Amino acid sequence: GLVAAGQGFLFAMLIMFTLMAVAFRSYVQPLIVMAAIPFGFVGAVLGHLFMGYELSLISVMGIVALSGVVVNDSLVLVDAINGYRDRGMPLMEAVVAGGARRFRPIMLTTLTTFFGLMPMILETSVQARFLIPMAISLGCGILFVTFIALLLVPTMYIVLEDIVKALKWVKGLYASEHEGHDGHDGY
Repeated sequence: GLVAAGQGFLFAMLIMFTLMAVAFRSYVQPLIVMAAIPFGFVGAVLGHLFMGYELSLISVMGIVALSGVVVNDSLVLVDAINGYRDRGMPLMEAVVAGGARRFRPIMLTTLTTFFGLMPMILETSVQARFLIPMAISLGCGILFVTFIALLLVPTMYIVLEDIVKALKWVKGLYASEHEGHDGHDGY
């Protein structure tokens, strides 16, 4: 049960990473997109604690579904920033413009998902009891992670760009130090 769900989750993450790596032509940007997923776990666990439910296999299935929604929200944000960067906009302006452009769609996705799941979360019938943990994982997780992702994803994007610039600078320094040295000491 739980082991199979964990293996399925890892397989899903690998597929998502591969698809994003191809789309972004980058191995690092998919990591930015996927960095918010662990915060979804935190939101799901907090939701279970708040609602008084124990984590179960069905909760884990909700977390797997939550991961897909989190990736989608982060993906559209990174894609918007990339679009502005491709048009020649400076890094900080592109991050701010991308965040502003995608804020409303991301918030609408979050709120419609959360409020759509509220009737199931608040359901009291015995028949619905086994589905409630899945709804809690998805609903509370997406509500929690959205606010984290809206800050984390743009921040990580900027940090990544700073690291790339630093590596290029170091590489340039190394290349300029070794320029013209062919082992003959000028003879």
